[in-house]
Amino acid sequence: MNTLSDVSETALITLRCRVIEAERKNPVIEDRIGRECLNRIKPLLSSEVRNRIMNRKLSASLTRHIALRSRKYDEYARTFIKEHPDGMVISLGCGFDTRYWRVSEKSWNYVEIDLPEVITMKKKILNDVIDYKMIGSSVLEEAWITQIASMQKEHLLFLAEGLFMYLPKTEVTNIFKRLSETFSSSQIVFEIVNERFTKGIWKKIVEMKLKRNLGTTAGSSYTCGVKKATDIEAYGKNIKVVEEWSYFEDEDIQPRILRLFRHSKFLSKTQWTIKALLI
Repeated sequence: MNTLSDVSETALITLRCRVIEAERKNPVIEDRIGRECLNRIKPLLSSEVRNRIMNRKLSASLTRHIALRSRKYDEYARTFIKEHPDGMVISLGCGFDTRYWRVSEKSWNYVEIDLPEVITMKKKILNDVIDYKMIGSSVLEEAWITQIASMQKEHLLFLAEGLFMYLPKTEVTNIFKRLSETFSSSQIVFEIVNERFTKGIWKKIVEMKLKRNLGTTAGSSYTCGVKKATDIEAYGKNIKVVEEWSYFEDEDIQPRILRLFRHSKFLSKTQWTIKALLI
């Protein structure tokens, strides 16, 4: 593959958001490898993608949101491996994430899963620094679950950052069902949206906003949501929600006035993160 035309554009946008924030005077996230990854990708982009994605001005609220979300998920991973030195962290739909290097300078048990073309390109770009396992597979396929289970069935942390809301709900519920049947003494942390934004006028409003902000139709529609966090406990056996986190809770949110909305259920539970146990 000579270009990134077949690779998720949202993964590229997410990478660029993190790098923009990492290069600010007082960065909320450090991402040295992310910067290197972006620099190596640029020459591979078509002029059309470069103009539409790389040269597009991204709002400060968007780049900060992505960076703070990544920082929070880094924290989940860091806490997990500290509590479970024998544990394994699995990043679903990893894109061009560089969490492995942000979480620890030492080697740790980490696995990334994404579409084969994404994994192929990422290996090509970062071949000299990658020393963890990568699986080229759609998360909608079941083979990767079998592959992970062959390595370990307990003390796993599954991370799904910016993923589930773009997948069909039936497929998401099936993923939870399979995970809950296969693994125990494990955790899953994932981002989700409120169900109201997956249908009707709210869905159309979100689509228009995302297309305008991102400059692409990729990842511009929400198809999976929940009314409340505990809804996911019905997706499989022995699933227990233990924590929720909203971007509005972060002290580094920009603009700062948005933090006032952390007490608003309507706003704070528009798009948020849920942590659940696979007992």
